[in-house]
Amino acid sequence: MQGKLIVFEGTDGSGKSTQFKLLCDRLQAQGTAFQRLVFPQYEEPSSALIRMYLGGEFGAHPSDVNAYAASTFYAVDRYAAWKKIWSKGYLAGGLVLSDRYTTSNAVHQGGKLPPEEQPAFFDWLFDLEYRKLGLPQPDAVIYLDMPTEQSVRLLRSRENATHTKGDIHEVDTAYLSLCRQTALRAAEHYGWHRVSCVDELGQVRSIEALHQEIWTYLSQSVFTLQ
Repeated sequence: MQGKLIVFEGTDGSGKSTQFKLLCDRLQAQGTAFQRLVFPQYEEPSSALIRMYLGGEFGAHPSDVNAYAASTFYAVDRYAAWKKIWSKGYLAGGLVLSDRYTTSNAVHQGGKLPPEEQPAFFDWLFDLEYRKLGLPQPDAVIYLDMPTEQSVRLLRSRENATHTKGDIHEVDTAYLSLCRQTALRAAEHYGWHRVSCVDELGQVRSIEALHQEIWTYLSQSVFTLQ
């Protein structure tokens, strides 16, 4: 008996991790058992190539490593997590929540390709990770759609507050814009649930409003949340 897998996806600066944490906190508060995953696993040996890539060791720009090569770095890290950490609980019927998953390859690597080549890339990813590697398909993907201008503003604010500098993805505004355009195509291609992070006037919606929309969707469409 397989379990349920819910994935949170979004471009950098979309507030994805915040919404992921809010759902985890709410489930924990009501006593619902679940397993929490965050990708990449930066503390694990399986992420070595990812860390080298994001640190610029293969080139200072994301396009210095092609979409297919970079995707394998992340896929191997997820496969290691599946084998070592969460397969047993999931296959026993457990609930799993993940901050990023195979979906991130579509968003962050697909943007390296022209739009006309992206559908074939999305199909390749599906085959690689779900069929060849045997990773479970999500029961729901929550895609948080934040316009690039707001994402960049939030990322720069976070860097100033933490006195850090983003990785080669986060500091490249043109790349972030491409990722958002690609994410919208991927959401349509795969059937993800899109949650707009801005209202009709282009203002960023409140964290609470976004959380409630996500909670309502999952309650009605995936499983019953009390």
